[in-house]
Amino acid sequence: MQDLTFTCVNFPIKGETTIGRLTVGQGGKGSNQAIACGRAGATTTFVGAMGRDGFADQVREYYRKEGSGCRLALKSRLATGTAVILVDRKGDNQIVIEPGANELLSPVDVPRSLLTQSKVVVVQLESNLLTTAHVLRVAHDAGVTTMLNPAPMRADFDPKMLRFVDILVPNETEFVALVRQLPHVRRPKFNESSLLRMTPAQLHNLCRKFGVPTLIITLGSRGCFVSEASGFHQIPAHRDVGVVDTTGAGDAFCGGFAAGLVRCAGRVVDAAHLGTAMAALSITKAGAASSMPTKAELRRFLSRHGHSVGYSASKSPN
Repeated sequence: MQDLTFTCVNFPIKGETTIGRLTVGQGGKGSNQAIACGRAGATTTFVGAMGRDGFADQVREYYRKEGSGCRLALKSRLATGTAVILVDRKGDNQIVIEPGANELLSPVDVPRSLLTQSKVVVVQLESNLLTTAHVLRVAHDAGVTTMLNPAPMRADFDPKMLRFVDILVPNETEFVALVRQLPHVRRPKFNESSLLRMTPAQLHNLCRKFGVPTLIITLGSRGCFVSEASGFHQIPAHRDVGVVDTTGAGDAFCGGFAAGLVRCAGRVVDAAHLGTAMAALSITKAGAASSMPTKAELRRFLSRHGHSVGYSASKSPN
């Protein structure tokens, strides 16, 4: 995705025109998460689709500099996907996307060997959903840990996809949408206020109804909630950071968490601590991909907060 980010004082209201500052950069949830994962120390390959335009060359060069793998399927029928992002003076954001070539991503564009030989496979809902379901099924059947970040949440999301998901990571809005949408959970009047009123035990019980082994709700400034069959954990957000732009925070968490699963031998809570640290650092910078912290920044931050999360060794494992 190509990000067009407008920074303004306040979000415009209906009928209002607001002056802002435009920056253009690389984005896309899958790409952002792959970059975060690579910077957190896990060997990573991003797979995506792009139009036959100049942006594809920029993305290849970006990944070459990152030292991460990148497989792009070029689609001539559609342009590269685009996101229009508004960021206000508090660092909050509003986003509208046009998936573009992502809607044409096909199962043949995703090498089977790449899925079956990985430790963790992460997908989002920004690409063709039939291909997303295929990727989850192939990886899951091969015994690979599968992770779904249901963003952006879509009306055409097929709940059957969850059968192949080991770890589901929605934010508050996406979790509410799933509670209202999933047939075996459905609560039509459930909203974010309902979520805020729940006790941790009540929320854990609701999460267990989803049927996925692990469900993690990212809660912005309130950290994240981890629900597993064995129990639940609440991990607070880091408060000692200055907020510049929250655009890539969810992607930073997902990428950092996925890397943590690899680095911490599948220990979910340790991985969630790493994801929380990645998210905290990402909001101190503007942009999406460009805001993902480096390994050195992450190591210093974790050391300051008493978490090594696999960074004590002199050489990083893959």
